[in-house]
Amino acid sequence: MKFRRKSADPDLSAEDPGAEAVEEQASGPLDAGDLPDDGIVRVDLGSLLIEPEPGRELRLQVDEKSGEVQAVVLAGPDGALELRAFAAPRNGDLWSDSKRQMAAEISQRGGTATEREGRFGTELVCQVPVSRPDGTAATQPSRIIGINGPRWFLRANLLGQPATDPEGSGAWEDTIAKVAVRRGEGAVPPGEPLPVVLPENARRVDPPTA
Repeated sequence: MKFRRKSADPDLSAEDPGAEAVEEQASGPLDAGDLPDDGIVRVDLGSLLIEPEPGRELRLQVDEKSGEVQAVVLAGPDGALELRAFAAPRNGDLWSDSKRQMAAEISQRGGTATEREGRFGTELVCQVPVSRPDGTAATQPSRIIGINGPRWFLRANLLGQPATDPEGSGAWEDTIAKVAVRRGEGAVPPGEPLPVVLPENARRVDPPTA
């Protein structure tokens, strides 16, 4: 299942915001409360605010049984970016624990997870065994990036070319830097996913019937 926004979306071909925005991206992702008054119309998904970009389709991964949104995905011709936000303690460091746990889980599945230093700090470069629709075995490469924020933690998973060519993935990393996270004021245990909601002007797209 995937969701697309209606045609009333803001123009995705807007001009480059300029050098000032580039400097802001370097220190992103941002807390929603720290967003500048830049006039950009972002897609409000509750805990995540996403800036539309040319050539990127916004999709939501939804659990078929519960109907809850599990992750936000931005897909392009060369790859995809999966985003999930979690509650975290103030000044906490969920990424240090999370990356060790994920590396262990990947190893148990017969894959590999190697640490490298990237734009946002330590990240995991993963090779995970998967099964194709026809039942044959394959390996899926990914790069998992973790960012600790004020009482929130953002996990970004890069797939496709951005995973296999880190040096050439600057545009995808810029996309991560533009994300804003809204923690909310409610009590949420550390490590719990922050809720993602479907925008009112989105529509459901089901697979075509025969």
